[in-house]
Amino acid sequence: MKNSNLWLATGRNLLISIGIYGALMLLLWGAQVLFDYELLHFSDSAWCVGIPASVIGVAYILSIKDPQNFTGFFAGIVMSALLGVQFLLQNQIDSTFLYFFIFIPFQMMSIYKWSRNKSDGGASFETKFLDTPRFWLTIALFVFITLGDYLLMSLAIQKDGLTENIAIKLLSGLMISSSFLANYWLIYRKNDAWIYWIIYSVAGIGLFILLHNVFSIVLFIFFLFINGSAGVAWIKMTTKENYGWLIGK
Repeated sequence: MKNSNLWLATGRNLLISIGIYGALMLLLWGAQVLFDYELLHFSDSAWCVGIPASVIGVAYILSIKDPQNFTGFFAGIVMSALLGVQFLLQNQIDSTFLYFFIFIPFQMMSIYKWSRNKSDGGASFETKFLDTPRFWLTIALFVFITLGDYLLMSLAIQKDGLTENIAIKLLSGLMISSSFLANYWLIYRKNDAWIYWIIYSVAGIGLFILLHNVFSIVLFIFFLFINGSAGVAWIKMTTKENYGWLIGK
């Protein structure tokens, strides 16, 4: 597929995302008027930054659902920058650092690797599962990062001790660790990336239930659907010999 067609596909996905979010905002506005319960927080600058971040983020996921479409990662970079600003406004320093100094470089690496494969004549657009050793190493990193973030939040950032707000800090840590691993394994077109995006979505739903943020609950349910459908699409493209840890390789 020509680069121009890839850019057109990403542009179409952005229009689709704008349409979806427009409908969602209209629905939530109607529910807000009907039930007299605030769902839209236009007075909150962080919340407002999160809206274009989410719109562009969905276009990003829809685009890289095609494992040839490296142009989707440009949308991913814009999304990460906006989310970094959002978390900075919310004083979530760990997430701000993650998006600016880890996710954006990861996405740049993905552009380089995916576009290089394309310039080599499409040498390898195969989607694969991790092999067994990398699968278990990734699990160990997932646990390590989650617990490390919990300790960082408890002892250095929020300084509220290890026994306060356990569920909220744990779910936040799960979101950070899963999104870190998802972004990393996308560079190498590993199906496991989508497993971690699904964990990210589920953890986000749980976190915002605890925070009583109805808008974000709806948003992350939508993310769960989008990430799940992208993961299924990649698995369908995967040949049996590339099933990795699933068949013990």
